[in-house]
Amino acid sequence: MAMYQKPSGFMSRVMNRGIRFAVERLGRSPGGAQSLTVRGRKSGQPHTIPVNPLTVDGQRYLVAPRGNTQWVRNLRAAGEGELHLGKKVEHFTASEVPDDEKVPFLRAYLQRWAWQTTSQFGLGKDASDADLARIAPDHPIFRITPR
Repeated sequence: MAMYQKPSGFMSRVMNRGIRFAVERLGRSPGGAQSLTVRGRKSGQPHTIPVNPLTVDGQRYLVAPRGNTQWVRNLRAAGEGELHLGKKVEHFTASEVPDDEKVPFLRAYLQRWAWQTTSQFGLGKDASDADLARIAPDHPIFRITPR
């Protein structure tokens, strides 16, 4: 099973709430963030968390820097979700990217957000393909397609 890095209390209680407020209430996207809402796999209730959607060659992806998180498990089960930015809501379906195809997406994600996520990946934006392939199984990636 892929690893999971639990966020600190400061990250989950302060930073994530602040980012969600900026994204959902103010319609601002700090660093490209949006709010992901996905149905809980057990409760069926919606759960929302800030994420950084990645665009590569015109296609959008969600990368899980912290690994096999709750949103990852919920998205796997639901197969669909919503991205929010202000009043704009994008409904999408999701398909998981196989481990052997993840290297270019991990590289693009680190190029864009290394300043936020280097500690979760354990690698910087100049990591080798071999290092990215080594960590690929620990970081789920979903291709998202608008519904």
